[in-house]
Amino acid sequence: MSEQTHKRVEQRGLYFDELQLGATYVHKPGRTLTEADNVAFTTMTMNNQGLHLDAAWASTQPFGKPLVNSLLTLSTMIGQSVGQLTEGTIVGQLGINDVRFPHPMFHGDTLYTETEITALRESKSRPGQGLASMTHTGRNQHGDIVATATRTCLMWTQQAHLDSLEPKGESSNG
Repeated sequence: MSEQTHKRVEQRGLYFDELQLGATYVHKPGRTLTEADNVAFTTMTMNNQGLHLDAAWASTQPFGKPLVNSLLTLSTMIGQSVGQLTEGTIVGQLGINDVRFPHPMFHGDTLYTETEITALRESKSRPGQGLASMTHTGRNQHGDIVATATRTCLMWTQQAHLDSLEPKGESSNG
Protein backbone atom coordinates (compact mmCIF):
# COMPACT_ATOMS: atom_id res chain seq x y z
CA MET A 1 0.00 0.00 0.00
CA SER A 2 1.25 3.45 -0.80
CA GLU A 3 1.56 5.99 1.94
CA GLN A 4 -0.93 8.84 1.60
CA THR A 5 -0.13 12.32 2.72
CA HIS A 6 -3.00 14.52 3.72
CA LYS A 7 -2.88 18.20 2.96
CA ARG A 8 -3.81 20.38 5.91
CA VAL A 9 -5.87 23.43 4.94
CA GLU A 10 -6.33 26.21 7.47
CA GLN A 11 -9.23 28.64 7.08
CA ARG A 12 -8.01 32.18 6.62
CA GLY A 13 -8.80 35.45 4.94
CA LEU A 14 -6.95 36.80 1.94
CA TYR A 15 -3.50 38.29 2.05
CA PHE A 16 -2.90 41.83 0.80
CA ASP A 17 -1.36 40.44 -2.39
CA GLU A 18 -4.43 38.24 -3.02
CA LEU A 19 -6.98 41.08 -2.80
CA GLN A 20 -8.29 42.35 -6.13
CA LEU A 21 -8.96 46.05 -6.59
CA GLY A 22 -12.58 46.58 -7.63
CA ALA A 23 -13.63 43.04 -6.74
CA THR A 24 -16.80 42.56 -4.70
CA TYR A 25 -16.75 39.73 -2.17
CA VAL A 26 -20.16 38.35 -1.17
CA HIS A 27 -20.27 37.01 2.39
CA LYS A 28 -22.53 34.08 3.28
CA PRO A 29 -24.50 33.12 5.25
CA GLY A 30 -26.66 36.07 6.22
CA ARG A 31 -27.39 36.72 9.90
CA THR A 32 -30.90 37.16 11.29
CA LEU A 33 -30.77 39.72 14.10
CA THR A 34 -33.16 38.80 16.89
CA GLU A 35 -34.65 40.74 19.78
CA ALA A 36 -32.35 38.79 22.11
CA ASP A 37 -29.28 39.83 20.05
CA ASN A 38 -30.39 43.46 20.16
CA VAL A 39 -31.14 43.54 23.90
CA ALA A 40 -27.88 41.75 24.77
CA PHE A 41 -25.72 44.03 22.59
CA THR A 42 -27.50 47.20 23.67
CA THR A 43 -27.30 46.48 27.40
CA MET A 44 -23.75 45.10 27.19
CA THR A 45 -22.64 48.40 25.64
CA MET A 46 -24.56 50.40 28.29
CA ASN A 47 -26.84 52.04 25.72
CA ASN A 48 -30.21 52.59 27.41
CA GLN A 49 -31.91 54.02 24.33
CA GLY A 50 -35.64 53.24 24.45
CA LEU A 51 -35.73 52.75 20.67
CA HIS A 52 -33.83 49.50 21.28
CA LEU A 53 -35.13 48.39 24.69
CA ASP A 54 -38.66 49.72 25.29
CA ALA A 55 -41.17 48.16 22.87
CA ALA A 56 -44.12 50.11 24.31
CA TRP A 57 -42.38 53.48 23.93
CA ALA A 58 -40.83 52.57 20.53
CA SER A 59 -44.38 51.81 19.28
CA THR A 60 -45.20 55.52 19.73
CA GLN A 61 -42.21 56.62 17.63
CA PRO A 62 -42.08 57.08 13.82
CA PHE A 63 -41.09 53.48 12.99
CA GLY A 64 -43.72 52.04 15.34
CA LYS A 65 -41.50 49.32 16.80
CA PRO A 66 -38.01 48.80 18.26
CA LEU A 67 -35.00 49.30 16.02
CA VAL A 68 -31.93 47.09 15.98
CA ASN A 69 -29.02 49.05 17.48
CA SER A 70 -27.12 50.51 14.52
CA LEU A 71 -23.77 49.58 16.08
CA LEU A 72 -24.90 45.94 16.24
CA THR A 73 -25.72 46.21 12.54
CA LEU A 74 -22.27 47.74 11.84
CA SER A 75 -20.44 45.15 13.95
CA THR A 76 -22.28 42.26 12.32
CA MET A 77 -21.72 43.66 8.82
CA ILE A 78 -17.96 43.93 9.36
CA GLY A 79 -17.89 40.60 11.20
CA GLN A 80 -19.49 38.84 8.23
CA SER A 81 -16.48 39.82 6.09
CA VAL A 82 -13.79 38.54 8.45
CA GLY A 83 -13.69 34.85 7.49
CA GLN A 84 -13.40 35.64 3.80
CA LEU A 85 -11.13 38.70 3.89
CA THR A 86 -9.12 39.31 7.07
CA GLU A 87 -9.11 36.20 9.30
CA GLY A 88 -5.46 35.67 10.25
CA THR A 89 -4.18 38.07 7.58
CA ILE A 90 -4.84 41.45 9.19
CA VAL A 91 -2.17 43.29 11.17
CA GLY A 92 -4.63 45.88 12.47
CA GLN A 93 -7.72 47.86 11.68
CA LEU A 94 -6.78 51.48 11.00
CA GLY A 95 -10.17 53.14 10.69
CA ILE A 96 -13.83 53.01 9.82
CA ASN A 97 -15.24 55.98 7.92
CA ASP A 98 -18.34 57.14 6.06
CA VAL A 99 -20.71 55.03 8.16
CA ARG A 100 -24.32 55.34 7.05
CA PHE A 101 -27.59 53.68 8.06
CA PRO A 102 -30.05 54.60 5.28
CA HIS A 103 -32.77 52.11 6.33
CA PRO A 104 -33.54 50.64 9.76
CA MET A 105 -33.11 47.02 10.81
CA PHE A 106 -35.90 45.47 12.86
CA HIS A 107 -35.99 42.34 15.04
CA GLY A 108 -36.11 39.32 12.73
CA ASP A 109 -34.47 41.06 9.75
CA THR A 110 -31.60 39.20 8.09
CA LEU A 111 -28.40 41.06 7.23
CA TYR A 112 -26.50 40.15 4.05
CA THR A 113 -23.14 41.79 3.42
CA GLU A 114 -20.81 42.31 0.50
CA THR A 115 -17.49 44.11 0.39
CA GLU A 116 -15.79 45.95 -2.47
CA ILE A 117 -12.03 46.52 -2.39
CA THR A 118 -11.67 50.24 -3.19
CA ALA A 119 -7.94 50.94 -2.70
CA LEU A 120 -4.71 48.99 -2.26
CA ARG A 121 -1.24 50.32 -1.59
CA GLU A 122 1.91 48.84 -0.16
CA SER A 123 2.98 50.29 3.16
CA LYS A 124 5.88 52.72 2.86
CA SER A 125 6.98 52.18 6.47
CA ARG A 126 6.19 48.48 7.03
CA PRO A 127 7.74 46.18 4.42
CA GLY A 128 5.65 43.11 3.70
CA GLN A 129 2.42 44.85 4.62
CA GLY A 130 -0.14 46.90 2.73
CA LEU A 131 -3.13 49.12 3.29
CA ALA A 132 -6.45 47.87 1.98
CA SER A 133 -9.56 50.03 1.88
CA MET A 134 -12.91 48.34 1.49
CA THR A 135 -16.53 49.41 1.40
CA HIS A 136 -18.98 47.16 3.21
CA THR A 137 -22.64 47.22 2.16
CA GLY A 138 -25.31 45.54 4.26
CA ARG A 139 -28.77 44.72 2.94
CA ASN A 140 -31.82 43.25 4.61
CA GLN A 141 -33.78 40.30 3.24
CA HIS A 142 -35.75 42.68 0.98
CA GLY A 143 -32.58 44.07 -0.61
CA ASP A 144 -32.81 47.45 1.16
CA ILE A 145 -29.41 48.91 2.01
CA VAL A 146 -29.35 49.16 5.80
CA ALA A 147 -25.70 50.10 6.34
CA THR A 148 -22.53 51.12 4.53
CA ALA A 149 -19.05 51.75 5.88
CA THR A 150 -15.55 52.18 4.52
CA ARG A 151 -12.80 50.40 6.43
CA THR A 152 -9.02 50.58 6.12
CA CYS A 153 -6.89 47.67 7.31
CA LEU A 154 -3.17 47.03 7.51
CA MET A 155 -2.72 43.59 5.94
CA TRP A 156 0.10 41.09 5.64
CA THR A 157 1.50 39.98 2.31
CA GLN A 158 1.63 36.21 2.21
CA GLN A 159 5.41 35.80 2.12
CA ALA A 160 6.07 38.37 4.86
CA HIS A 161 3.53 36.71 7.13
CA LEU A 162 4.98 33.25 6.52
CA ASP A 163 8.48 34.64 7.17
CA SER A 164 7.28 36.21 10.44
CA LEU A 165 6.05 32.82 11.64
CA GLU A 166 9.40 31.07 11.09
CA PRO A 167 11.12 30.13 14.34
CA LYS A 168 13.94 32.51 15.17
CA GLY A 169 17.41 31.01 15.55
CA GLU A 170 18.30 30.10 19.11
CA SER A 171 21.62 31.26 20.46
CA SER A 172 23.76 28.51 21.93
CA ASN A 173 25.77 29.01 25.07
CA GLY A 174 28.60 26.55 24.57
